[in-house]
Formats: sequence, structure tokens, C-alpha cells
Amino acid sequence: MDYETFDFDLPLMSLPQPPYLVAGLGLAIGVLCGLTFARLIQNKLDAWKQDRLALLPLGSAEITISYSGVVIGTTLFIGGSLQVFGFASGAALLIATLLSLLTGGALWVQLERLMVQVEEGRFRAVDFDNFDEFF
Repeated sequence: MDYETFDFDLPLMSLPQPPYLVAGLGLAIGVLCGLTFARLIQNKLDAWKQDRLALLPLGSAEITISYSGVVIGTTLFIGGSLQVFGFASGAALLIATLLSLLTGGALWVQLERLMVQVEEGRFRAVDFDNFDEFF
């Protein structure tokens, strides 16, 4: 076998491992921040039931930080998962960021609308099939 006819570019190429660690870390961050966010919202609702404290604005530091953690964790999880399936890291993180921000923003708006309905006493079941209510 004549090895001189082959191009040996292997030392010039980097063969990255699939980013399982990024996906796993994103999942852990998302779950932990999600549990924290759920507990904070539950505490806010409990305080409203007992003392009729205001539910809005939702933008307190604790709630905003935990929700941002959910969005960041989701971004890392989706980005890492896309990289595992062969997407380039830049494209994967761009797609993941867009998906996370759009979904996270729509859910934040929906949560604020639900809190308004609870405060006004006209709470009704959430209809996720009607996208007109999200925007």
C-alpha cells in the first residue's frame, strides 16, 4: 500500500465530541430554575389568596432570574441536542436561542394575562389552541 498517495489531513482536523455535557447541563439548569420559578409563582398565588397582595408585576428580581435560567437552560439543551445530531455549533445555538426566546416570551405574556384574570376574578381555563390570545 502506497501511503504517499493519501492525503493525511487528520492532524489538521479537530474531531469534536458530541456536546452531551452542554445538553445535560442545560437540562439540569432548566429543571432546577423551572422548579424554583414554579415555587415562586405558587408562593405569590398563596400570598394573593391569603392577603390579596398584588400578583403583578411579575418582574421581581427572583422571578425574573429564575425564568431567565429556564430560558438559558432550554437554549443550552436545544443547542447541545442539535449539535449531537450534526448541526454546526453556531447554527445550533442560533436556532436554540430563537426558539427559546420566542417561546419564553410568549409564555411570559400568557402568564401575565392569567395573573390579570386571577386578580380581576375572571379566571378561565387556558386555551393553548387559540394563538390569538398569546399576542
